[in-house]
Amino acid sequence: MVKKYVTLKDIAKIAGVSVNTVSRALNNKPDISKKTKKKILKIAKELNYRKDFTASSLRRKESKIVGVILADSANPFYSEVLKGIEAASKEFGYNIILINSERDYEQEVEAVNILLSRRIDGLLLSPVQERQDDVEELIRLRIPLVIFARHFEDLPVNEVRSDDIKAGYIATSHLIERGAKKILMVNGYLHKSPARLRLTGYKQALAKYGINYSDKLLIVGDIGMEDGKKAIDEALSRGISFDGVFAYNDMLALGAMKALKEKGIRIPEEVKVVGCDDILFSAITTPSLTTVKMKKYEMGYEAFKLLIKVLRGKKRIEKKVLDVELIIREST
Repeated sequence: MVKKYVTLKDIAKIAGVSVNTVSRALNNKPDISKKTKKKILKIAKELNYRKDFTASSLRRKESKIVGVILADSANPFYSEVLKGIEAASKEFGYNIILINSERDYEQEVEAVNILLSRRIDGLLLSPVQERQDDVEELIRLRIPLVIFARHFEDLPVNEVRSDDIKAGYIATSHLIERGAKKILMVNGYLHKSPARLRLTGYKQALAKYGINYSDKLLIVGDIGMEDGKKAIDEALSRGISFDGVFAYNDMLALGAMKALKEKGIRIPEEVKVVGCDDILFSAITTPSLTTVKMKKYEMGYEAFKLLIKVLRGKKRIEKKVLDVELIIREST
């Protein structure tokens, strides 16, 4: 659970001592009784007090620091988003503190608390989405916040994300137009909004072309290259027939292509493959990967710009959706 800032004054009030006494206890000064020090330290621990590293900044009412929490910094998608964030931070005269949550909710909550302890002015967050308690708490505490690369339908929170429904739709439509009739979707876990929305787009395209949706043609799992390979191996071992693959992201698509090649299945003659994101490797693999281009740099830049608006008093919630584009290459 995200916790609000606790001050020396809060501790002093509960302990029944002066702020100066609390400060001496927390800084382990000798001129204070052991009993009083023990009492103050116990209260500080119970309140989850965090030492203020930026007290001078607080006196100026701002730290000029923005916290950034990425879901997975090893993912090439996020490295491009981060470039946009860094460019905007320099333009607006801010520094950033970056933490990677490793797509783990508990690490995400810990990261939020670490950043709040540094008295950041605002927070940019790409949530894991296994739970949303931390985001709800940030909203309740009125912490300046912008979510990026994720969507919460039921929360009043500022967002910048890609048009994931369109991504799923144009990818699947392209595969069908190239002759694919049995399209395997290799998707991420469905607690993530992009996975759900891209699946929606996939289903919409099938419906438009009169193709029935089948759960057998949906494989859900993690989103690394090895996971893409495993998904194809699983589909083939289960005897699932498919002539097209739409992958949640390019890493999955590249892993899928590796598995197909190892099985002697020709791309695109026998199976056509489309990814999503348009990371650098997609253009240089063999065959080069058809994919849906996401505005990654723009996402980071626009998310930071929106946070600046929030810091300057913007009240109306904005959920910005960035357009996507199909990049046709050799895999289809």
